[in-house]
Amino acid sequence: MAYLYLPIKKDYIAYGPDTNCTLAVCDVSLSVYQYRPSLPANAIFIALFGIALVLHLIQGYMWKTWTFTICILLGCVSEMLGYGGRVMLYENPFSFTGFLLQAICITIAPVFYAAGIYFTLSKIVIFLGPQYSHFPPKFYYWCFIPCDILSLVLQSIGGALSSTSSGDNGAAVDISIAGLSFQVFTLLVFISLSSEFAWRFVNATDSTIRKSTLPKSFKMFVYFLSAATVLILIRCAYRIAELRDGYHGTLIHNEGGFIALEGVMIVLAVFCLNIGHPGCAFPRETAEASSDDAVKT
Repeated sequence: MAYLYLPIKKDYIAYGPDTNCTLAVCDVSLSVYQYRPSLPANAIFIALFGIALVLHLIQGYMWKTWTFTICILLGCVSEMLGYGGRVMLYENPFSFTGFLLQAICITIAPVFYAAGIYFTLSKIVIFLGPQYSHFPPKFYYWCFIPCDILSLVLQSIGGALSSTSSGDNGAAVDISIAGLSFQVFTLLVFISLSSEFAWRFVNATDSTIRKSTLPKSFKMFVYFLSAATVLILIRCAYRIAELRDGYHGTLIHNEGGFIALEGVMIVLAVFCLNIGHPGCAFPRETAEASSDDAVKT
């Protein structure tokens, strides 16, 4: 029997690819999370992300926003796999496969949503006027997408290492926190540049499109895109706090906090991106121009 030894207030946690621990022979308090994940909550999350996936697929086909749509679809698929892993942990809290799925997939999924959001800023700049930006439209995905990829890599490595049974997962936690922290930093820079561009546009004396005359569809897009960005930021801040004390912290053993600040935040963000979809906010030529640039890069 293989065990993962973690420095929590117990002798050991029964966990690992070769462990034969089940609820029939081991108490749930010996599992990594020390609880059985809620089956109804995880089933609901799988269903909601599935609905969002279908809606985004339809919207992507309607408006040909393939770059944005692919990013969101990858995020939804990752979320569904991750919550499927938590369903496996409900059946057996000592499931190595279940832990591995949820540790990696749920952690990295918001990176894909953030990538989709980053692409939209170039569309906004093209639509409102590149003259109001310090940087050309291409700069925004040349800058933010590589940062997003780095965050994805760090979080993936951290999730993978946390599944080892070596008994020392401190490095895994540190790498995961580094990836999440870098994602928060990237989001804050994105928010700052977006806000600065909006301020320059609204206060420009030579603006040909005034704020009061912008299409309602565009305003709705901006409002819900902003909401999705803030929700993802809240979620990332929560995950940093959750992992700060590794697997012996209090937050990681609190399922209510996980449901509210991980699951609910990201579900709301995904549906915000459904309501504020870029396809209905921009003229077809603007969307196609931005997508073509993204493909070329």
